Amino acid sequence: METSVDEVVRFNKVSKAFGQVEILKGVSFSVRRGEVVALIGRSGSGKSTALRCINGLERVSGGELHTCGHAMHASAVDLAALRREVGIVFQSYNLFPHLTVAENVMLAPRKVRGMARKAAHELAMHVLRQVGMEERADYYPEQLSGGQQQRVAIARSLAMEPRLMLFDEVTSALDPELTGEVLRVIERLAADGMTMVLVTHEMAFARSVADQIMFMHQGIVWEAGSGKLLDEPTTPELRQFVGNGL
Repeated sequence: METSVDEVVRFNKVSKAFGQVEILKGVSFSVRRGEVVALIGRSGSGKSTALRCINGLERVSGGELHTCGHAMHASAVDLAALRREVGIVFQSYNLFPHLTVAENVMLAPRKVRGMARKAAHELAMHVLRQVGMEERADYYPEQLSGGQQQRVAIARSLAMEPRLMLFDEVTSALDPELTGEVLRVIERLAADGMTMVLVTHEMAFARSVADQIMFMHQGIVWEAGSGKLLDEPTTPELRQFVGNGL
């Protein structure tokens, strides 16, 4: 099944097993250009595995998955080309401690895209401005708070000028104040039209920002809909999840 022009991601009956344990059991959904999709659910429901399949960190076991036109279910996938189009930000910031903020952000454009140092520095300052970290360009990671480091990690992904951004529980290691500053950055990216898929446990944030919310349960998309989904769940499983989470 081919994706439409507007579809950046399409899952079609995707399965993923680790040994004998099946984590994804026929997941189907799509993400259109400019959409924000939030994956929610309990630990072990398959949401982070689905996210990791999108950019090839995990290979699918069955079904079809297209990401930015790349057939992720094919035997040969050009992962280097794919990752020039797809940025991913994790719970851990993974910044290089011996590099400044600007140098961390400049690294991929210079190494992967062959960009000249001056152009890479201009790009780094542009994306750092987007996340409110321009004034910290010459700081080292150890001089930053966790929220600031996470914003730099987002800027680092933005520096590759991706078509799609993935966020995997990016606020789960942060306290509430720092969580708020990172979520505001993601809100601004959404307002600017960035296509995003995010795994999150921040229900209020998912309700306000996501165009689609996918509640994953037992390895499938159990319920899907707009933010109203969290106010009017139709299954006992989502009702219980929302009741415990809000």
